[in-house]
Amino acid sequence: MPERILSGKPRQEDIALDTSLRPRRLAEYVGQEKIKDNLRIAIAAAQQRGEPLDHVLLYGPPGLGKTTLAYIIAAEMGVSIRITSGPAIERPGDLAAILTNLQPDDTLFIDEIHRLARVVEEILYPAMEDYGLDLVLGKGPGARSVRLSLSRFTLIGATTRYAMMSPPLRDRFGAVYRLDFYDWEAVAAIIRRSARILEVEIEEGGTQEIARRARGTPRVANRLLKRVRDYAQVMAEGVITEPVAQEALARLEIDDLGLDEVDHKVLRSIIEKFDGGPVGLDTIAASISEESDTIMDVYEPYLLQVGFIQRTPRGRVATRLAYKHLGLPPKGAAPSAQGGLWE
Repeated sequence: MPERILSGKPRQEDIALDTSLRPRRLAEYVGQEKIKDNLRIAIAAAQQRGEPLDHVLLYGPPGLGKTTLAYIIAAEMGVSIRITSGPAIERPGDLAAILTNLQPDDTLFIDEIHRLARVVEEILYPAMEDYGLDLVLGKGPGARSVRLSLSRFTLIGATTRYAMMSPPLRDRFGAVYRLDFYDWEAVAAIIRRSARILEVEIEEGGTQEIARRARGTPRVANRLLKRVRDYAQVMAEGVITEPVAQEALARLEIDDLGLDEVDHKVLRSIIEKFDGGPVGLDTIAASISEESDTIMDVYEPYLLQVGFIQRTPRGRVATRLAYKHLGLPPKGAAPSAQGGLWE
């Protein structure tokens, strides 16, 4: 399937938008208050001691601001940041080249760190613990091990698949933070800030309509704002009002809770094909011609947050909230999930 507009994963069109809208300091960063408070204290303590910040691991669904936080941490520490990703580091020599070129107290950000090859990952262990790099020179009986000293640095890892990281790597991070979906108020604040930067005239009703459909994800909120801005420019003299936002988002086939056609297909598959569940993830994936990993990583987290499905030992079950949202009679539905994201 083509990449959805509601996906938190970055798209080519997001590169320029993310760069222009990305906050530069913790004071500008909206949401994730507990993480910000903890980082603020950790950064201040590290600066007082004249030491680099402890290694930081950020995990959670895509589009919630992990990369932005990495940039902010480096800016708050007053150091440079080097950006790479797990898939880009194919050989131990690639990582060794990056590590040896770091300046004192620099920050190294590795996105999708769970995708590091095991042989590459093992190079990180002494680098993170002792700021050392173990190299083997030569081959056969004449081979010898040499340790190179590295500059002190801070590693920031980001992942959407925390469980796929090896325990030895996870244990070497001094601070681990989980980013969660944003609530309406935080998403609305992000939209107002982005509208000011983009010089878009938006009324509060329009802000709330976009926030309601942004799935608690800043990247999605900014992407929807851009699409609604284009519609308002052509059809409504450039002003995003509540009716304008509603019409623009309806044309994108996004309902009032931020669900699109694929989300509806997942829910209807559980309800109509499997009598509301329980049904296994692989069975759902086969019924809608999608990969099970994609359903688990991309679609399911939000459906769980809004309380439309439940995970049980026997499989996924549609809740009464899902039946109600789709306008279906709740035959065989599980009791309504408590604590949905927008309840």
